[in-house]
Amino acid sequence: MPINELRSIETFAKAAELGSLRQAAAAQGMTPQAASQALAQLERHLGVRLFHRTTRSLSLTDEGRQFLEAAQPALFGLQRALHMARQAKDKIAGPLRIVGPRSTFAPVLWPVLDEFCRLYPEVQPDVQLDDRIGNWVEDRVDVGFRVGPSPAEGVIARKLFPLQLIICAAPAYLIRHGAPDKLGALAAHRCSAFRHPGTGRVLPWYVKVEDSMVEHPVVPALCVNDEALETEAVLAGHVLGLLTGVTAAPHIRAQRLVPLLTRHVADHSSTFVYYGSRTAQPRRVRAFIDLAVKRLVDNPACVLTAKELQAAEAKGRKAYPRQSSRAASTASSPS
Repeated sequence: MPINELRSIETFAKAAELGSLRQAAAAQGMTPQAASQALAQLERHLGVRLFHRTTRSLSLTDEGRQFLEAAQPALFGLQRALHMARQAKDKIAGPLRIVGPRSTFAPVLWPVLDEFCRLYPEVQPDVQLDDRIGNWVEDRVDVGFRVGPSPAEGVIARKLFPLQLIICAAPAYLIRHGAPDKLGALAAHRCSAFRHPGTGRVLPWYVKVEDSMVEHPVVPALCVNDEALETEAVLAGHVLGLLTGVTAAPHIRAQRLVPLLTRHVADHSSTFVYYGSRTAQPRRVRAFIDLAVKRLVDNPACVLTAKELQAAEAKGRKAYPRQSSRAASTASSPS
């Protein structure tokens, strides 16, 4: 049913209730002329006269009475549905569909989700972490997170924090193998590599050289498709790893890991939150977006400053100064 046709039926029903077209117009926020036109359009559409009208009185015809009796139950049901929809929009309750990357993101999302669930226990989050890029509409997404802005049309993206890539080693590794002093020395070290869970591709290490990000291939001593497992291998001292700042930051601050070659830390990409319309969101969606932005924009727990990185590297190199003989043999290779 077209909206103007529904409006005409509402005007007719209100006029019958109040016995006055002018009062019906005022009750609906319309001018008397607009109400009269709406009623005339409805009568032309139905092909019957609904009211006997004079300048002073208004009464239903037989056809008008029959139409009102048939239309009122459906009209009441529709009005109730509209009222419930408006209430649902304003209530912080109901399902909340959240998507995000599987790699690296669970430790970022959980504190926000934990706080949100405590604040709004009537909301039922439905969280799907997946490294693939799904379909915004088909997946019924309310709020999404990803590295880089969303490629979906009509989606609003808000930057949260840069995603750093940091070469890290555990003290146990440095004691046994020493620390590389330049990118070229990595060839002499045991390095981990990450296999993208979505594509199956083994990713090169991304590093910053001067002001550009470049790919630096490594021969993997360990290859995994899960950053948590890779992090455990680095913490155990088996390999050097290129870890995200989100993952590495707490370990570096606790001195469980040492950042290396920090002048080459890449932060070419950022983590974004993305969502649909700014105006037509249920309050539960808006509340979650607001909390995520408040807690995650430039969150220091997710990002290490250049000063922190340099200080941690200098401290680690001083504490674990050994250079492996194999690494030392590459000292003449370019960085």
